[in-house]
Formats: sequence, C-alpha cells, structure tokens
Amino acid sequence: MAANCTASASKTKTKKKHFVAQKVKLFRASEPLLSVLMWGVNHTTGYLWGDKDQLQINELSHVQIPVMLMPDDFKAFSKIKVDNHLFNKENLPSRFKFKEYCPMVFRNLRERFCIDDQDYQNSVTRSAPINSDAQNRMGARFLTTYDKRFVIKTITSEDVAEMHNILKKYHQYIVECHGNTLLPQFLGMYRLTVDGVETYMTVTRNVFSHRLTVHRKYDLKGSTVSREASGKEKAKELPTLKDNDFLNEGQRIQIGDENKKMFLDKLKRDVEFLAQLKIMDYSLLVGIHDVDRAEQEEVEVEEKGEEEDCENDGMSHPVGSYGTPPDSPGNMLNFPRIFGLGEFDPTVDVYAIKSQDITLANFPDTPRKEVFFMAIIDILTHYDAKKKAAHAAKTVKHGAGAEISTVNPEQYSKRFLEFMSNIIA
Repeated sequence: MAANCTASASKTKTKKKHFVAQKVKLFRASEPLLSVLMWGVNHTTGYLWGDKDQLQINELSHVQIPVMLMPDDFKAFSKIKVDNHLFNKENLPSRFKFKEYCPMVFRNLRERFCIDDQDYQNSVTRSAPINSDAQNRMGARFLTTYDKRFVIKTITSEDVAEMHNILKKYHQYIVECHGNTLLPQFLGMYRLTVDGVETYMTVTRNVFSHRLTVHRKYDLKGSTVSREASGKEKAKELPTLKDNDFLNEGQRIQIGDENKKMFLDKLKRDVEFLAQLKIMDYSLLVGIHDVDRAEQEEVEVEEKGEEEDCENDGMSHPVGSYGTPPDSPGNMLNFPRIFGLGEFDPTVDVYAIKSQDITLANFPDTPRKEVFFMAIIDILTHYDAKKKAAHAAKTVKHGAGAEISTVNPEQYSKRFLEFMSNIIA
C-alpha cells in the first residue's frame, strides 16, 4: 500500500470563492456549522460538485505521491475563505472560513489506516452528521457521520497545539506499527469560522461498529477516586459508565488467552508510547454488543414490522436485514445479510474482538456471546504544570495512596496497564 503523499507548501494563500447556488452541491444540515464542515471536507478531499463541464478539482486531490513526507508538511495548512452573497442561505451561511491542518499528513494517515479518500468524503458529506448525547467534562461535542463509520469531535485550540506537538511522532509510530494500534485513528483536523466564531474539530475512526449495536459502554482509566457515572448519566438510554461501575457490576472482558495476550501486547506498546510523549488522562473506551439481546431485538422489530404491514393492507412485505424495511430512508443495511449475528468485518470494525463463550451462573448450559469494542481515547492531555498542580491538590484531598486519575505519565501508564490486565480474561 502506498504510504506517502505530496509535500505541500507550509501555507496556501487564503482564497475567496464565489459560487452560484445551482452550480454547487447543497449541503443540508441542522445548523450552519455542520453544513460548512460538509462543504469544507468535500472541497479539501476531492471535488467541488457542480455541472460536469465545470467540475473543479481541489489542489490536493490530483497531486502525485512523493517519496516521503517533508518537515513542512507537519506545519502546513490549507485555508479557504468564502464570501458568497448569491448562495442559498438556507444551506450555507453567506460568509465562512474553512481551514484544514496538515492536509498531506492526514491524507497519508488515512491511507495507512486503509481508508479511501472517496469513502471518507462520502461518509462526512453525503448526509448530515448525527448528534450524539455524549459530552465529556470539558464540554466537547461528539457527532458521528451518517453511516456511523467516523466520529467528529470538537476540540480546543490547546488541543490543536498539542496535536501539532505530537503529530510527527504519532505519524512515525503509525508507520512503524503498520496502523495496528489501539490509539485513536486521527483522519483530519479542521477549523471552521462561522459568524466570527472559531470551532476546531477532529475526525477519527469510530471505535464502535456501524452495524452492531452497543448495549453497554464504559470509560475506564484504572482509577477508583470519583470514577462513578452520575445519576443523570445513568438515566440515559446508553450511559457511559466508569471504573467503579464496572467493578461493582462484577464485569469481566472475557476474550480468551490468545486474544488477551495480543490485546495486552498492543495496549502495552501504545501506552508506553504515550508515556514517552508525557501524555496522561487517556481512557480505554469499551463497548459491549450482546449477541443474544441483538437477536431478540431483531425478532421484535421483524414482528412489529409484520404487524404494521398487516394493519396497512393485510399483506406482509419483505423485511431488510436486521428488521429494517429495505427501502426505508437512511437504511444503511439495505443489502442481503453478509455477516451472521455477532459477526463483523475486521477490516472495518478494527477494534472488535469476539468474546470467549461466557457461561452464566444461573444458566450453566447457556453460554453468553458478546463482541467487545475497545480502544484508547482522549490522548491530547499533556502532563504540564497545570496537571502537576491538580495532582498535588488531589493528593492532599484524598491521601497519598489514593488511586486518583491525575498522576505523572509513567505512573498513569503502569496503573492503566495493571487495571486492564486484571479485568481481561
């Protein structure tokens, strides 16, 4: 697989674009910010959609692949300013700016993660991203692309600076491990300016599956101090539970000896890399797909669909895979079932691991089947003076022996690995 991209100038001049509405693909989203994101990604990854004879190719999409990335590529950006009074304002604001950071680097990373640029472009721009109710303590916003393959997250300007600090070493690490990692797969980083407000966003591969439902979700840090989900969080349909919730439930990640060894070897390599970068406060995101529950849910959906069909015209109609009518809007699975229950494509669901059959205590003859999705998230927190002060304050409050989350990167990585080793069987 080709692994290099063209070196670009460290800066590209700001450009003003003037488009007539009927000549341009319309990006309809629930808010201007998302429309601008769709427009910008569409522009920077491939084409400006319009009449066939007026199709314009973006300056990055047709360049030849060079021998290697250059140092300036890790400082580069592409910046576009649109001042467009004639455009349909119901779809896009009349004025906005779109900035893509290190375009050649992220293009190269997408290649190394086996993500085709056209697929990436389609996922982000074909239909509006979907809002998630997830939100971290810093107020970051999470969305998924309409096909659930990628996650879009708002970040701070400090996060952008930290990304620039680690990007060269991160890229080198991805090259050396051939993309075989539990770290976030960073695919793009952007700045959007709408109504004078700057918003920074990253796009990463979704840890969870685009087709297998996650029934339980945990954010694990290996710390036990203040690591319980709030009552408000637990009231959600799919709450993000934490370390103490996991332990109190007697939960275990049962994947068998061989999978455990492969997983922990990969995890150890990744967290040692993060410790070298002085990164801490990251988490292991765990999603659990219950195969039996998914089968029951499918049966219920099919039965409900048949009942509704009978009520409508006394006749039943064919039902698509996983109980979804084949021609329903937004149906991502309107094709014959390729994978059985609990099965997945490892080239798409790269973080998925099948469970070893789990025998329930009350039903010894009925093994429980699960699929685990596990990856490291939130790796942009550097152990700086602010974090050192927080460590000191928490140590005073909870005592020197308390398992607080804010500790130095070496201690954090060691405790993180030990915790994960103990909960995986």
